[in-house]
Amino acid sequence: MTNSTEQPRWRRSTRCGSNACVEVARVGGDYLIRDSKDPDGGLLRFSPQEWAAFAAAVQAGEFHFE
Repeated sequence: MTNSTEQPRWRRSTRCGSNACVEVARVGGDYLIRDSKDPDGGLLRFSPQEWAAFAAAVQAGEFHFE
């Protein structure tokens, strides 16, 4: 799962009112994302640069769907 022996410490938004949320963890400098409904399923891994670009795009409203 990870290149580090460090165990992911999964976090979810305080706005998550159900068990259907995205969870994020930081391990070995990388950011991991998983679906809280399927914690043993696959995950996505982002480098710090990729995560920064994603976070900037979210803050800029690039993922606002109507």
